[in-house]
Amino acid sequence: MTMIQNPIIPGMAPDPSIIRVEDTYYIATSTFHWNPAIQIFESKDLANWELIDYSLKKGEVNLRGTNTPAGIWAPHLSYDPATKKYWLAYSHMVNMAGREFNSDSYAMWANDIRGPWSKPIFLTAIGFDPAIFHDEDGKHYLAILEWETRQGYQAPGHIVIAEVDLENGGIIGQWHRINHGFTTRGCAEAPQIYKRGEYYYLIIAAGGTGYAHGVEIGRSKQVFGPYEAHPSGEPIITSSPRHLFSLGDPDAGHFEMYNPNTLMQKAGHGSLVETTTGEWYVAHLMSRPLAGTLLNPLGRETSLQKMHWTKDDWLVMADGSNLAKMTVEGMKGSSIEESTTFDVKDDFDSDYSLQFMTPYRNQEEKWANTTEQPGHLRIYGENSFFSQVNPAIMATRATSFKYEVQTKVAFKPDHYSETAGVGLYYDSNNWLYLHLTYSEEQATTILTVLQAKLGERIEYSEHRLEVADEAIELKIKYDNGVADLLYRQADDWELFAGGIEVSYLSDEGVNGEPGEIGGFTALFNFIGAVDAHQRDSYADFDYYYVKNV
Repeated sequence: MTMIQNPIIPGMAPDPSIIRVEDTYYIATSTFHWNPAIQIFESKDLANWELIDYSLKKGEVNLRGTNTPAGIWAPHLSYDPATKKYWLAYSHMVNMAGREFNSDSYAMWANDIRGPWSKPIFLTAIGFDPAIFHDEDGKHYLAILEWETRQGYQAPGHIVIAEVDLENGGIIGQWHRINHGFTTRGCAEAPQIYKRGEYYYLIIAAGGTGYAHGVEIGRSKQVFGPYEAHPSGEPIITSSPRHLFSLGDPDAGHFEMYNPNTLMQKAGHGSLVETTTGEWYVAHLMSRPLAGTLLNPLGRETSLQKMHWTKDDWLVMADGSNLAKMTVEGMKGSSIEESTTFDVKDDFDSDYSLQFMTPYRNQEEKWANTTEQPGHLRIYGENSFFSQVNPAIMATRATSFKYEVQTKVAFKPDHYSETAGVGLYYDSNNWLYLHLTYSEEQATTILTVLQAKLGERIEYSEHRLEVADEAIELKIKYDNGVADLLYRQADDWELFAGGIEVSYLSDEGVNGEPGEIGGFTALFNFIGAVDAHQRDSYADFDYYYVKNV
């Protein structure tokens, strides 16, 4: 028997939507304020997953000014066998102030999972987490959360379903309200429709995307319901299986639902797939807090649970419980021989790695390229990293609690507002930056540190080192929320600043939109540059390595 180890996709990979086309499996995940947007992963065995592309990578969305945790939410992948088209629905959350949650939802299609994708087709602004269902009769339906803003009404709203026009966009007929969840956990969202036999099944996320999160299910013989709740009255997958009544709670961390008996927390937001062997799995998000804390620096990750259908045609976990597990049984007859590594090694010998993402702005050759200085990634400095407009940052997802990120950078600044280096990043208000800059007092390049914590600028004025050579190697050792900063000019690595507490670079540790519990997006590692002088400086990065320990 082969076993699958969770999470199957570590680091920022939340809201997974899974499909199978022939013998290949695909997962799409949320990306929030990061570009390119919507990650797409591929697998043959459900255990090893590779990032193969992004669906929004040609400027289709403008994420400048996006406040944490808004941006691109909950992509939903589907495949229409009648037309052999891949469909991708997603929400662009443009405002969360006042808990108004203004979100525009779109759909795109492609003949190949790697694109090209069509231009986004507007569907609705009624809420968020859209999912498309292709019925056997050729009709298409859209399920989504209708966001409720009125005082005294059911929060956060109701699940609604309508027929959708995929040719021209928009809704056909009227919305049909289903309910506000199938259990007492409340906060129903992320509805997805499936059909098996005579039943339509509606899978939803519930309990808020925190420690009470779960996957719920209902069924009906008509697509518009009414939907019958699972007979257990509880989520079919969760990390915290004890009973919770939280109807009317629009969303919350529910820290009281932390389960001390399992490493996996926040299991919820599920998506169903049938394998080539006739087995069933649910892909869902999860989190792993730092030991002794409720902080989750790796954000919400993707995991799998094996499922089966009862004789009464209800979906349940294969082991008969509803507690999500860190290891699950693989497909029958499958041989899992290799394990995906989420290390990063890029020597910039050609183009830069697909794993690089950028906050708020698009990646463009004019500010980040491997052509002007072959064998290097040249980054032109732009805004301060406090900016939500044009930060010059190339970043990769943190995927482990213990790792090293290392680079070599050549940089010759001539003004104190010109910097280049390596760092840890959550959003524009929260980061740590080991960098080169210019010292007027010493009339030379120096190495120093700058930090952002909950929007406060922290300058390490006691940490300044003259740098004789133009190029220097820099390293950050991250160990369970603590960072050591090192440099190398000759043979040996030297400690520059040690024991920096950075556990706040986590979903619960940052200052997200007022009314929200931090963010959803997770820790990243980055290289980047700033030029608040003449915008004529650049840094050449010789390599970028991330080694998980």
